[in-house]
Amino acid sequence: MSRGPLLFKDIDTPGLTGLDVYKKQGGYEAVASSVGKKTPDEVIEIVKASGLRGRGGAGFPTGLKWSFVPKQSPKARYIVCNADESEPGTFKDRELMELNPHLLIEGMILAGFAIGSHQGYIYLRGEFEYVQRILDKAIAEARAAGILGDNVMGSGYAFQLYTHLGAGAYICGEETALLSSLEGYRGQPRLKPPFPAVEGLYASPTVVNNVETLMAVPHIVKNGGAWYRQWGNEKSPGTKVFSVSGPVKRPGNYEVPLGYSMKSLIENECGGMRDGLKLKAIIPGGSSVPMLPAADLDTPLDYESMNAKGTFLGSGGVIVIDDKTCIVDALWNVTRFYQHESCGKCTPCREGTYWMSEVLERLENGTGRDADIDLLADVADNILGKSFCALGDAAAMPVQGALKHFRAEFEHHVKHKTCLVNRRREEVAGVRA
Repeated sequence: MSRGPLLFKDIDTPGLTGLDVYKKQGGYEAVASSVGKKTPDEVIEIVKASGLRGRGGAGFPTGLKWSFVPKQSPKARYIVCNADESEPGTFKDRELMELNPHLLIEGMILAGFAIGSHQGYIYLRGEFEYVQRILDKAIAEARAAGILGDNVMGSGYAFQLYTHLGAGAYICGEETALLSSLEGYRGQPRLKPPFPAVEGLYASPTVVNNVETLMAVPHIVKNGGAWYRQWGNEKSPGTKVFSVSGPVKRPGNYEVPLGYSMKSLIENECGGMRDGLKLKAIIPGGSSVPMLPAADLDTPLDYESMNAKGTFLGSGGVIVIDDKTCIVDALWNVTRFYQHESCGKCTPCREGTYWMSEVLERLENGTGRDADIDLLADVADNILGKSFCALGDAAAMPVQGALKHFRAEFEHHVKHKTCLVNRRREEVAGVRA
């Protein structure tokens, strides 16, 4: 994780997973100063004032989301952490939980208090069993210290917290599919409305937030909304952790202020491209968002700037593509993933992802037809905005972005029956020689 005067600057402190070290770093001070001393509405207003937006991909204002929970509902309320993190190219939440589990617990307590919840769940993807063990140990420590339980730090507020391991399905990153899985049902999305804030877990009011979102909350509640706004800009305040992968010299997780340019992230934090390679394209928000060409490298990393370029900040999974990589081949790989992960509930996604994968396979294997490029665009258009949940959009948008910026490579496949460039094939040929 990058260093600097940011939210996660102390994350590499030795022993931070333990309660004693966490408390020495100021841990649980936000709970002590707020729970039982401020009203839930006051906590919500602090988060609203900070402008914190959801870090899971949608970027919805967190405080506003909390305020949607009906205050007069007789039902129990739940706070759920989405720690599924299945978006290809994104690996920030895993590291945050591994190194600082108590910060997530503190964020869950504060969020639970703000919405009037007495029970929370951390839903982890199936491959995160080792992270679950780290979290369970931290939860046990917090419970033994009276930080969790029937009387949180002597405040009179009761809050219980549990972890739950999924089975590794991408679809469970969608909040309603996550809730279905948490209830023990097949992980498939639900029709909205009703939204989870009104009818979520066990048909009760529920808020689902991302790991990074909840981990920002203790800092904000402790220091105030204005403090958080010292970073970023008016509409995209604060900091963001970006997971950078691909042929850069120093891939990894980097926390930078929102509005930081992609060029600075790649050249300064990541040390630039590996020797002999040039940047060709970049996917700024995980595999589900449209890619951008190298010409757009100066674009600021914030929600509005990305939208203006026709893409999204998403979950912050920055995937770097070099000049030796075939865009058609890379896109076929992405599309096969979404075809495999489609839950099959709705026709546009179930059938559309299959046909996009079929067309891309034809193009990549040298059997593409003149009409295939337009067919690919047409299928993507018939998925986007027409599927039951956002997985269909996640499959369609990368196709649309690739066709918009790299159509010449698709045309080359049709005309010459081979890739314009493809390092993988060159490497295979070199091994055979």
